[in-house]
Amino acid sequence: MARKRGIMSEGLKVEIAKELGFYDVVEREGWGGIKSRDAGNMVKRAIEMAERGVAQKK
Repeated sequence: MARKRGIMSEGLKVEIAKELGFYDVVEREGWGGIKSRDAGNMVKRAIEMAERGVAQKK
């Protein structure tokens, strides 16, 4: 089964990984090396950022 193309840009993923403190794992092992909890926290943080952006536009 083919993987879907990611929605988050590489830059945003890097920014969030650095903010959450696991970018060193990404550098060593790639995105596949992060824990599922870290991936979930990335998504949660991206949603928070998007919601804040929408709220500021109103």
